[in-house]
Formats: sequence, C-alpha cells, structure tokens
Amino acid sequence: MNMKYDEIYKALKKDMKPSRYKHTMGVVETAGKLAEIYGYDVKKAKLAALLHDCAKGIPDDQKVAMCREYGVSITDAERGAPALLHAKCGALAAEYRYGVEDEEILHAIRVHTTGCIRMNLLDKIIFVSDYIEPGRDKAPHLKELRNLAQEDLDEATYRILEDTVSYLQSNPDQTIDPTTYQAYLFYKEERKGL
Repeated sequence: MNMKYDEIYKALKKDMKPSRYKHTMGVVETAGKLAEIYGYDVKKAKLAALLHDCAKGIPDDQKVAMCREYGVSITDAERGAPALLHAKCGALAAEYRYGVEDEEILHAIRVHTTGCIRMNLLDKIIFVSDYIEPGRDKAPHLKELRNLAQEDLDEATYRILEDTVSYLQSNPDQTIDPTTYQAYLFYKEERKGL
C-alpha cells in the first residue's frame, strides 16, 4: 500500500485534533519553504512534515507496544517519558500504515524530536520546521531562529539543540534524551571547526 499525499492528508485531518492538525500544517508550510531555499525536493519535505506527528495521538502504552512489536529500541528517557516515542512510532506508522518506503523520509520523522549526529538535509529541515513553525510561540529566540533558518540551516539546527538542552537542564523534572545531547555535542564540536 502506497498512499498518495492527498490521501494521507485527508486521513490525518480526520484523525488529528484541530490543534495538532494546525501545527502539522505549519510544519508542512515551513518545510516547503526551507526545502525551496536549500534546493531540496519540496514534495518529499512536505510529505515528511505531514507525517512527522502522525503517531502523536497514540496512547503511550500503545507506543511502547508498537516499538516492541517492530523491534525498535526504547531509551531510558523514552521509558520515563513515553510521549517521546511518537517520533519512532511515527516512522513506523508512515511506513506500515501510509506506505512510505523512502528511508530518508522515515529517518527524518524518526529523529524530528531528538535530532541526531550527522543529520542529512531533510532531517534538518523537519527538525527545524517543527521548532519554528508559525504556530509556535513558547520557545526562546523564535524570531531570531526563524530568520536564521532561512540563512544558515546548520546554525539554526545547532541553536535549537542548544536551546533544547539548556531548557531540559534547567528543569529537573525533564529528562534529556541521550540522542539529543549527543547531537548537541556533535554540532557544537562541528561549529568549532568552522
């Protein structure tokens, strides 16, 4: 089964809460713009953006069960906060429910919350778009990051990781996923080499 964009769009619009749908459309719009700026396939970027939160509404216990069923590893951070699993489960849903076979799209969905070391262009587009889409208003430095994303996607990726780690470290109730911290250190080191 390989659903077309319009079919996936209709299915998700029906399944998502209005606030999640609005956020998703903001990410689709932002990803499309960034793909144009950086010479990436706009249709692929929009499809990854459309599906990035497709598993957000799945109950946490089902997310855990889904990962177990498909042999997807769960980190201690994810075990403590199963909501984080929506990215990994989103990649599974994109593949097995919506028929997406493109590994680049699946990978971008899988890492859109944590980031990872050596992100490819689509990974960065979705990671950044999720953070800066027009409906977001809570994160620090949003205006600056929105401008930066149009000029230097690598720097925007690093700054979002930096802000995320800083926020998580200042909130003792929050757990830092090791993948996020590794990505932050990787891009911090890479920045020094410039």
